[in-house]
Amino acid sequence: MANPLVNWFHERLPLADVDLRELTNEPVPNHLKRWWFALGGTPAYLFVVQALTGVMLAVYYQPSAQTAYESVRYITEEAAYGWYLRSLHKWGATFMVAAVILHQMRVYFTGAYRKPREINWLVGMTILTCTLMLGFTGYCLVYEQLSYWGAAVGANIAGSVPVVGDFTKQLLLGGEDYNERTLPRFYVIHAAALPIALALLVAIHIAVVRLQGVTETTFKDDAKRESKTFNFFPDHLMTEVMIGLVLMVILTALASIVPATLGPPADPLTTPEVIKPEWFFYVAFRWLKLFSAQAAILSMGFIVFTMFAWPWIDAWIRRRTRFSEASVWIGIAGVLAIIALTVWEAVVAH
Repeated sequence: MANPLVNWFHERLPLADVDLRELTNEPVPNHLKRWWFALGGTPAYLFVVQALTGVMLAVYYQPSAQTAYESVRYITEEAAYGWYLRSLHKWGATFMVAAVILHQMRVYFTGAYRKPREINWLVGMTILTCTLMLGFTGYCLVYEQLSYWGAAVGANIAGSVPVVGDFTKQLLLGGEDYNERTLPRFYVIHAAALPIALALLVAIHIAVVRLQGVTETTFKDDAKRESKTFNFFPDHLMTEVMIGLVLMVILTALASIVPATLGPPADPLTTPEVIKPEWFFYVAFRWLKLFSAQAAILSMGFIVFTMFAWPWIDAWIRRRTRFSEASVWIGIAGVLAIIALTVWEAVVAH
């Protein structure tokens, strides 16, 4: 005898199992059975974790210079499971940044940005930018000494950008310097503007992937298989679910073993001896120390522009030269440089 609840839903949503399979069974290339090629769903899963934990933290967080630090202290030390939710949010942010970077690297090194997928590369780079900005603004909301001065330094760096610098700095700070309007602005950007933008970008990204299909990458063992594709539902979905479960175990372990801490409260009158951003900005921070401010800003701007425009630059290189895979060697050099600058900033004595 059929369940009355099931009958109720079937009557209003007449979807049979066959219909559901037809809707979701987009053919997926065999290389996506390897988890390191399935990193596209990982940032989306982590984004959901960040959204859920962020909503729970927002219940207690108060975005003003007078109350922000005390509200974070209350979450960390007194609220039920507040320490866990805050730690989960912090580690989730770290993993999300890493996942987006690794996914973008995978797209780069497999040439999945090439014609006709240039638009999705631009969308992916914009998603990476939004993710980094989410990490920066979230770090600034704690209103401890390092996060306060990190926000001030970040705003000053943004103010050094030619043409749009002054406008960007004013937009972030709500004035020429850090003031009572700054923290609420960071909160609105972090909790509303960037998540909405990121959700829209992810929707566009998925829509373009559905229209164009996933770029196929062939391996030796794939040649032995009769079929070059497999079903999205339930096969690939189960891979994503397993990745999500493993991530949840790892995040919970890190939140429990290395929970988020709280430094001294912000003091606008005392500049700390050491100012360090989150790890994903180490490379930019070290770069700024190697050159004059203007040279560093202009060179970083050129690098970012090159990354966005790379599909067309790569096409020009492949068309005009014999180095058809020059992008691989350029990418390896870029990754090694990023790792070197990050490690240098992490271990250098201050």
